[in-house]
Amino acid sequence: MNYLAHIRLAGDDEDLRLGAMLGDFVRGSEELRKYAPGVKSGILLHRHIDARIDALPATAELLEWLQPPFRRYGGIIIDLALDHELALRWDRYSKESLQEFDRGVREMLARHDSTLPDQLKAFMRYADRRGLFAAYQNESEILHSLRGVGRRLSRDNPLHRVGEIWAGFSPRVSASFASIFREIQSEVADWLNSRSTITGS
Repeated sequence: MNYLAHIRLAGDDEDLRLGAMLGDFVRGSEELRKYAPGVKSGILLHRHIDARIDALPATAELLEWLQPPFRRYGGIIIDLALDHELALRWDRYSKESLQEFDRGVREMLARHDSTLPDQLKAFMRYADRRGLFAAYQNESEILHSLRGVGRRLSRDNPLHRVGEIWAGFSPRVSASFASIFREIQSEVADWLNSRSTITGS
């Protein structure tokens, strides 16, 4: 799952939400130690969600559907496709509108600006230009984002061509989304419960 799903799954706790955003930008235990305990938990939760998504049979089926050369980059394609589905169904998973949620993420990041890595700041400047995360409701924005990711990768890749397979792939993601998100919500609840038990909070 991509940024939108990670932040939503982190719930209303600001530290967990911040960690959800930082998850792709903090590498290794050395960098992790720089952050407050609650933010560390958010980063670790981000990593846990990534691992569990990859292990789900439904995700494996989506990956299997993708043929070479797309399959090698299936994780990226699936992550953004799932964010697209979440954005389309947003009212089922949140009491606030996607636009309100979007604004709240920016306000949160502004409060923590001094702790944000440059890469995350650069991504948010891009997000501001594109109207993310609300724009994830648009198929064209997902395809644009995939092309952008492809340009940033060091090796040749087919991410600029995902539009060629999107009409066949998107309905499969749509059909799987509810069960995938339900399973990950359960995983998150179990993970948070186990952490609170360990810490005694």
